[in-house]
Amino acid sequence: MDIRQLRYFVAIVEEGSFSRAAARVNVAQPALSAHVRRMEGDLGVDLLLRSPRGVAPTEAGQVLLSRARLLIADLERTMEEVRSVETDPSGTVRIGLPGTISDILSLPVIAAVTERYPNVKLIVSEAMSGFVKEWVLDGRIDFAVLYGTGRVQGVRQELLLNEELVLLMPPDVEGQGSSLGEFLSCNPLILPSETHGLRAVVDRYVRNAGILVEPVIEIDSYSNIKRLVRKGYGCSILPLCAVVDERDAGDLLLRSFEGSPLWRSAYLSMSSSRAITQAAAAVGVVLKEQVARLIAQGHWVGAKLPTR
Repeated sequence: MDIRQLRYFVAIVEEGSFSRAAARVNVAQPALSAHVRRMEGDLGVDLLLRSPRGVAPTEAGQVLLSRARLLIADLERTMEEVRSVETDPSGTVRIGLPGTISDILSLPVIAAVTERYPNVKLIVSEAMSGFVKEWVLDGRIDFAVLYGTGRVQGVRQELLLNEELVLLMPPDVEGQGSSLGEFLSCNPLILPSETHGLRAVVDRYVRNAGILVEPVIEIDSYSNIKRLVRKGYGCSILPLCAVVDERDAGDLLLRSFEGSPLWRSAYLSMSSSRAITQAAAAVGVVLKEQVARLIAQGHWVGAKLPTR
């Protein structure tokens, strides 16, 4: 089995079809089928389930797919790192960002990298933190920004920033003068689902505060949460940076958490099992510079740099 066969196998699984994979890798379909049969013969297991609707990996095929992606990514990183020795950083760098951070950070980072490192191709992928974490562990991206506690097995993390969370309410909500605990206990709450990183922060806060709340609506979309709050379906807790425009427009009321603000942390994250390339390291420096600039200039409302 060689790297070429692994590339073919990944293409077949990702396309779900021998014919589409053949077009993608520019190899005749019979040749692809022969490669897979040879791999199955060498390994002594079936790698694909074939049906009129296409192909899907078996359990053994899923294992091979995960390992093949890692091997291919490592080979590509190695080749790019060798080529860039004693030269300006070059090659492809893949970053994963949660949606709220991508909205703020993607364009400044892309602009700065393009200007400073013209030989670096930057690919930015956006998703919820849970999916982004899987991309890091699978080796599909070079590094990411992840919300959380800074403790993820197999991931090396550096605290990047802290972000304030606030309570958002419809403009005509009653009971604004009550304590925060009373208010949360008496008003319906709209939150992301338990798979969302923000939910863990909120659950930990209300548990420690002894507040009994049960979300009436769970939805993993900040834009839809804001719409529901605006229409009076309940209140919610979101990052200040995600709701400041609605506050300024008078569409939502915001309330900080009493005593001390509620914060969540974001970390620059990468796999601990493989070295980072010269190009990725250079992009990481640019990203941290842009975070500091955006916070210092007031463009990242409610965020602060960690205390060193």
